Amino acid sequence: MYDNLSIRDGHMHTPFCPHGTKDTLESYVEKAIKEGRREITFTEHFPMPEGVTTETFRRECTLLEEEIPAYIEAIGRVKGNYKERIAIHLGFEVDYIEGYENKIADALNQYATTIEDGVLSVHFVKFENQYYAIDYLPDFETLLTKIQSLEKIYDLYFETVLKSIEADLGKYKPKRIGHPTLVRIFNKKYPIAYENECLFQAIVTALKEKKYEIDFNMAGLKKEFCKESYPSGRLLELIKKEHLPLILGSDAHCAERVKIDLSSF
Repeated sequence: MYDNLSIRDGHMHTPFCPHGTKDTLESYVEKAIKEGRREITFTEHFPMPEGVTTETFRRECTLLEEEIPAYIEAIGRVKGNYKERIAIHLGFEVDYIEGYENKIADALNQYATTIEDGVLSVHFVKFENQYYAIDYLPDFETLLTKIQSLEKIYDLYFETVLKSIEADLGKYKPKRIGHPTLVRIFNKKYPIAYENECLFQAIVTALKEKKYEIDFNMAGLKKEFCKESYPSGRLLELIKKEHLPLILGSDAHCAERVKIDLSSF
């Protein structure tokens, strides 16, 4: 089922990313072609609702709404320039934020005619009415101090992933769940052999019922404290056992990261 995994990259960023590089769209595309990709999706970070985090941090995480027209125009241009060589899709990586479901749905509706593909990701978890970026070490450590249990942080993260799958975000909700074990980004620094079988089974069942794809994300392999794909471990085993669709995602924030080694898969 996964023989052709390497021909599509469904998760790539762009020079529009505020925490990425200024590598051109063309450099990403040329690298993808060189690596044998036949199809790619640019999935820049969709604007985050106000109030989740500070304005400074929000600006570092996602596009601003006023930047979207330029992003759409740029992807359209590169699509046209490369249409004979590779299929390119315009997409977004959308944050699932618990409690902001209606605002996210309303925002997606505004771009219904332009969105061709997308990823729904959990970067923020909610605890005691505050939001914490699970992949930002200061937030992770602050949350750990408050919860005082790695297992409970993992529970909270995977419960939020399950909520993202089940959430009603309208007709244009992305149908691919992004890097679903992102919480393991600091696993080498804060190790835990987490295998909540009940919660993992619930996630896999929901994915299967919704007929969602899974972002098989390679970014963790390059992270200092991770060195794993997302998903990995028991959750990946269950996904493969159920033959759920895995879509390769380089999650590249520079052109060089489009190169992916799948020899160990």
